[in-house]
Amino acid sequence: MRVAGVDIGSRCIKFIVIEDGRIVASENSETGHDPLHMCRIVIAKTGPERVVGTGYGGYLMEVHGDIPTITEIKAVAGGAKSVFSLCRTVVDIGGQDTKVIALDDGGIVTGFEMNDRCAAGIARFIEIMSRTLGYEIEEFGNSCEQRQGEIKINSMCTVFAESEVVSLIAKGIPRSEIAAAIHDSIAGRVMSLIRRVGASHDVSSRGLREESVPGSIIGGADSKAGSYRQNAGHARRPRSGALC
Repeated sequence: MRVAGVDIGSRCIKFIVIEDGRIVASENSETGHDPLHMCRIVIAKTGPERVVGTGYGGYLMEVHGDIPTITEIKAVAGGAKSVFSLCRTVVDIGGQDTKVIALDDGGIVTGFEMNDRCAAGIARFIEIMSRTLGYEIEEFGNSCEQRQGEIKINSMCTVFAESEVVSLIAKGIPRSEIAAAIHDSIAGRVMSLIRRVGASHDVSSRGLREESVPGSIIGGADSKAGSYRQNAGHARRPRSGALC
């Protein structure tokens, strides 16, 4: 059976087709102003027998596209468990929110925490900060691998954080040091969610593309936690589109 999954995120649409347990097609595109139209084009091109949707655009798909949907929490949990059987905690840094999801041994969601009140600490925040510092999103992560200072970004609001970054630039602080502080800030916010959800065992992460955020963003959170172990492979670093 040819089955498709579509995730209409706040910034990107992710589409995948599975047949006989194998991935036979996949696409990733900007959400744009008419995501349902984009989904219909991809569905018509790939010809799946069944389609299931999730994401911020779930309402559009279910009500106007006659496509059954499941919640983002359930979709992320199921995907992580199917790829990494030992996964018990999932960190999902999306375009509009960050989610930390706890799973039991069978992959059932036992709890989750979200940061969706402000863009600080999520993918949109990364995009704004990289632009402010003059980096392409693809190079932003590697820009802070060799940090030397210990400056901090304290603002919880994206607008105030951007002002803080501008002030640091005016003081002559190297942009690589500022970038490192930004990533530390995000790691701290993710870590607070991990503590609240009570993470345990292996941690899998998804959301940001790996070029935009170094592995230390989750690894840094791990070091603060003391005992968590990340899954190997593409789950070790955030993946997928720049913003999801």
